[in-house]
Amino acid sequence: MTDRLPTEMWIQAHLRRCSRDAIPAYVLRRGDAGGGTLLLKINRIEQGWTLLTQVRDLDGRLGWMAALEGGAEAEAEAADYISRAVRRDPDLWVVEIEDRAGRNPFDDGNG
Repeated sequence: MTDRLPTEMWIQAHLRRCSRDAIPAYVLRRGDAGGGTLLLKINRIEQGWTLLTQVRDLDGRLGWMAALEGGAEAEAEAADYISRAVRRDPDLWVVEIEDRAGRNPFDDGNG
């Protein structure tokens, strides 16, 4: 048995925190409410996009990994990657964050 929150509840809590902190955040795709993983599309405005995939270590601790090499992708590259990822994992959630500095507001170690 796990003590983790269902994915939808965890994402909604982070979205409320983003709203409170005036960080624009949008759910682009809803995945499985109970156990889907998250792909973050961080819009760095003029600097392109950063895609981060949710990963867990062997102990179940949340971490993040760059989805594409190089860091700041073009919109077309980001969209292509997301399309491929959704085909591989239909339970995938996709959330877009707007942050010029490229910060990940979901990176709090409480996933």
